[in-house]
Amino acid sequence: MNTDARKYYSSLGAIIAWTTVITQFVLLIQNTKVAEFETIVRFFSYFTILTNTLVAVYFTAITFSNPVQKTFYQKPGFLTAVSLYITVVGLVYQIVLRPLWSPTGLQFIVDETLHSVIPVMTIIFWIFYEEKETVRYKMIPGWLIFPLVYFFLVLIRGSISGFYPYPFVNMDQLGIERVIVNAVMLLLLFIVLGAAFIWIGKLIVKRT
Repeated sequence: MNTDARKYYSSLGAIIAWTTVITQFVLLIQNTKVAEFETIVRFFSYFTILTNTLVAVYFTAITFSNPVQKTFYQKPGFLTAVSLYITVVGLVYQIVLRPLWSPTGLQFIVDETLHSVIPVMTIIFWIFYEEKETVRYKMIPGWLIFPLVYFFLVLIRGSISGFYPYPFVNMDQLGIERVIVNAVMLLLLFIVLGAAFIWIGKLIVKRT
C-alpha cells in the first residue's frame, strides 16, 4: 500500500470502528436496567470497548497525520501493541465468549464487527505499515501495562460494585484464586502473541 492507500484504509478503519463503538453504546443505553452513569461506567469497563476505541483513535490519528513526522503513535511498536490488544479481543471472544450468548439483528452485526472485522482490519494494516525490522522483543513488557492496569481496575471496581464485565474475572462466582489463574493465562497469551507478532514481522521483512 502506498501513502494514499494508507490514508484511505485508515480512514475506512476509523469510520467502521467509531460507528461500531457508538452503535454499541446506543444499544446498551436502550437496553440498560441501571442508572445512566452506571451504564456508561460499565460500557467502558469492557476491554473490547476500550481496545476498539483505541483502534478508532489510532486510525483517526493516522488518517490526519503527516507520514514524515514520526509522532509517538507512528513509532515502531505502537501499531504492534494495538494489533496485539485487538487480536486478544478477537481470540478470547471466539474461544471463550461466543458460546455464552447468541445476539441477533443489529447487535449481531455490531458484535461481529467488534470481535472479528476490526481485528482482521487492524492486522492487515499492521502487515503493510508496521516498521517490523525495528520492533524488538524487549518492547513486550511495556505492552503489558495496559492489560495489567485494566485487570486490576476491573477487580477493584468489581469488588465494590459487584459488576464484572467478563465471567472469567468474576471473583464473586469463581473466587480470587481462580481469577488469578485466569489472569495469568491471559497474561501469557499477551506475551506469546506479542512475541509471535515480532517473529512473524521478522519473517515478513526477510521475504520482502
